Amino acid sequence: MAGIINQQTHFALGVCYYPEHWPTDRWHAYAQQMYDLGLTYVRIAEFAWSRIEPREGVFTWDWLDQAIETLAGAGLKVVLCTPTAAPPAWLARVHPEILSVDIEGRRRDHGGRRHYDFSSQVYREHSRRITRAIAGRYGTHPAVVGWQTDNELSEHQSYSAAALLAFREWLGEQYADIERLNDAWGTVFWSQEYGSFDEITFPNLVVEAPNPSQQLDFIRFSSEQLVRFQEEQVAILRECSPGRWVTHNFMRLQPDFDHYRAAQCLDFVSWDNYPTGGVELSDLSDDEKRRWARTGHPDLIAINHDLYRGLLNGLPFWIMEQQCGQINWGNTNPLPAYGAVALWTAQAWAHGANVVSYFRWRASTMAQELMHSGLLRHDETLDRGGEEVTALDLAHLPNDPISTPVVLLHDYESLWAHDLQPHNEPASYWRQFLLFYRALRSLGIDVDIRHPDSDLSAYRLIVAPALQVMPASRAAHLAGYANSAKLIFGPRTAYRTRSGRVHEDGQPGPLRNLTGYTLLNFDGIPESTTVAIRGYRAKTWAESYRPTTGKATHWYTDGPLAGSAAVIQNGNVTSVGAWSEPLITDLLQAALTRLGIFSQRLPEGVRVSRRGRYEVWTNFTQQPVDVGGLRLEPVAYLIRER
Repeated sequence: MAGIINQQTHFALGVCYYPEHWPTDRWHAYAQQMYDLGLTYVRIAEFAWSRIEPREGVFTWDWLDQAIETLAGAGLKVVLCTPTAAPPAWLARVHPEILSVDIEGRRRDHGGRRHYDFSSQVYREHSRRITRAIAGRYGTHPAVVGWQTDNELSEHQSYSAAALLAFREWLGEQYADIERLNDAWGTVFWSQEYGSFDEITFPNLVVEAPNPSQQLDFIRFSSEQLVRFQEEQVAILRECSPGRWVTHNFMRLQPDFDHYRAAQCLDFVSWDNYPTGGVELSDLSDDEKRRWARTGHPDLIAINHDLYRGLLNGLPFWIMEQQCGQINWGNTNPLPAYGAVALWTAQAWAHGANVVSYFRWRASTMAQELMHSGLLRHDETLDRGGEEVTALDLAHLPNDPISTPVVLLHDYESLWAHDLQPHNEPASYWRQFLLFYRALRSLGIDVDIRHPDSDLSAYRLIVAPALQVMPASRAAHLAGYANSAKLIFGPRTAYRTRSGRVHEDGQPGPLRNLTGYTLLNFDGIPESTTVAIRGYRAKTWAESYRPTTGKATHWYTDGPLAGSAAVIQNGNVTSVGAWSEPLITDLLQAALTRLGIFSQRLPEGVRVSRRGRYEVWTNFTQQPVDVGGLRLEPVAYLIRER
């Protein structure tokens, strides 16, 4: 089914639309205006369950029939959603057991969204029922070209009675024998040993810290519950709507479930891009947040493009929700700079997006999002983002694949293990990953992001910034590329087994022969403090190595690690133990040079990407920039053939 996306041969635009929010006498005018703006796709119905089914078993389809026919009549293509992200009030009142329970043991209530419990079999049945109802009615409608499941899956960890029973059952499937679980979790520590699976509770509401291996398995379990929920919907959509694609709209750097697993049942991946909100929620410094407040940071956006393109091994993706004005859910919500919406659109295509769909059509006049911009203002006049979309001329761009010899390895289990015990509060997984990603992008390098267990034979430079979980099978897989590619590993590589324990012979465990070192010490560097590596400064994290078969190339020159190795070279494998962006950038550029891969140091905020025969230069700064005789206007892009 994945080949369906290839029918979209050239770049296209879309919009998120809520016909149920507006009088029906405006629908025809809206549809025609969408078409005249150059839009192709319209996403509808993801929050419309209460309007579709106001009482259990009572369906009111007339309005949705009319909405779809109106859009189709204007020549637009419809993306329909399963409306399960916002279960209606009647369902929560009749079946309160569908509601999730938070980490403090409090039952959530109706009134927001995503308030359901993935482990509730009652909710799962209603999810299947409403999915079958909407897919059965519209699954073969000629205007319906595809489906989005639910909406922005997240907040899936529930501490309900249903979740506890399901968690115990899942643990039984994973371990079979309680003593295997006790060993994997190290429950002899603090007298946590269990005599049966029925004795196990959630890793919450405990004195001191929960067992991190138990937490890791609870995240795995919760992730799998989400995956099963999605798979149930997708199976029904495949049955009732043959020939249509199915996608889901993920969120920026969403950490709490395995997106590789959740994407496997989809035809392609989508994600929702809100660059100004991404800056506010990031770990950037206060100065950087001020600098990028109105444009977003190019790498904080691009890393999501590359991550989601990589979930299905390089398949093009969609931006299902693209910010087109100010958002409403941040603390400050600045108005984007002129040109930002067009810039974000071109950047998305350059990184592999086949379609960019703007959120939303008309700014809402009610409820939680009434201060969120749309392409139209509240009064129906074209807003600034709408004007930029009107002026876009990108439909000629072919949706060619992206090819690069450089890959970054990423997996969610390493993310979970890392952030459960960061040892230094600022030392998050994504911050460490971004040290390497930003360095490569600043060198003008296109980057793929792949799971570490995937086929990596196409790559000449393999970079693993934060690959902490390292079973023996993964170590053997990576070692198989040491003769054909250069490998670079970041700090805390192979620190843990799959269950979250430290390897009995310490870091890097089964990678020891490949990396040629053993770990000596690690240092969670206090804030506003650095340690020196000759010519460089490291902050936040540093670890020292004892060379075995490898050779030290850089040493710490002050602090408690002084005199010990910071970087080890072992044949084609380099291991770097310090959070130092200049050091990492220099090491990466040296590796690229040895491999004959062209790189160039780009000004801050300027990036270049390549797709097919085109290259796209982007300037996220609010000043003009010259790069090698190429002039880039402020907050703008330039596309040229290579």
